[in-house]
Amino acid sequence: MTLVRERGRAPTAAEIAEHAGYSVRSVFERFADLNELRLAVVDQAIVEGRSDAALQALDLDRANRLRIQVDSRAHNRERWLPLWRVMAMQPERSPELAARMETIRELGMRRIEAVFAPELATLDEKERRNTLIAIQALTEFESWDRMRDMFDLSFDEACATWVMALDSLLPPTSAVS
Repeated sequence: MTLVRERGRAPTAAEIAEHAGYSVRSVFERFADLNELRLAVVDQAIVEGRSDAALQALDLDRANRLRIQVDSRAHNRERWLPLWRVMAMQPERSPELAARMETIRELGMRRIEAVFAPELATLDEKERRNTLIAIQALTEFESWDRMRDMFDLSFDEACATWVMALDSLLPPTSAVS
């Protein structure tokens, strides 16, 4: 991941070996090929994403759930965006890598459903589906990338933008939320 962050592309086996202080042969003793290594990195991202604080704060009020969800999602995007860029740019993407990218999107959708269940429960099925789709699109890697790189927003500005947008997309739940 260090090499991906530094170079903005998938490193070669020789670059990985040099960075790790091992021989290229040692890399391939641990991984059958570079695709297997990429999959291991993506699997690590999935594990980290599943264990974050946003899913532990489901009983909080709306403002705090929004704040925690955005902070968690933003830190996740900041950490893993370089890897996502590399994965998305690979025309020779393996079926396993494509499946993991889909898993990441599905997990994100489930997280949105869990965190904003009180608000989503007030909507009919079509509105609920459309709101989920809009929130997912808004909080994807590509959205974070645009805010941070294309529009040059600071981390805090991008988070504030997400909070504002999510708050306007979600229906009110009650006077106390």
